[in-house]
Amino acid sequence: MTLAQLNALGEMEARAEFERCCGAKRWAEGMLQARPFADRAALFARAEREFWALGETGWREAFSHHPRIGDQSSALTKFARTAAWAAEEQSSAADASGIVRAGLAEANRVYEKKFGYVFIVCATGKTAEEMFGMLTARLENAPGSELAIAANEQLEITKLRLEKLLGDRP
Repeated sequence: MTLAQLNALGEMEARAEFERCCGAKRWAEGMLQARPFADRAALFARAEREFWALGETGWREAFSHHPRIGDQSSALTKFARTAAWAAEEQSSAADASGIVRAGLAEANRVYEKKFGYVFIVCATGKTAEEMFGMLTARLENAPGSELAIAANEQLEITKLRLEKLLGDRP
């Protein structure tokens, strides 16, 4: 899709496309209201402003729209609208050894218990082993520090998905 096509979409269609990029409803609404975008730079700048304006509640809503790292079954069912993107982003986790997958599953459970939301990492280009290492290292973070890290990771995911929406990435 081109930027002109995104700008021309009807409200419902545009909202659905924005929600594929970031699951926070307020973010999608802000992006919807900002249309038409003069250029790509304006789109990405607004995406970042809207994201940081969400605060903790909105970030947690966005986090809730992601499957656990390595959990392909929930990616295909619960997150069907973004399943293809999530599967591509986490493709290395699907190919990981059983030991790494089991470690990811257990570390995900510990993380969620400690922080109250799914582990968020921009998985594109990372191996399962790298993500496992990041997850276990981030378990040591204080809740406030981890929330900031997760929010930054979510913003990176959102930007990548906007690029995918506009056909810049496979």
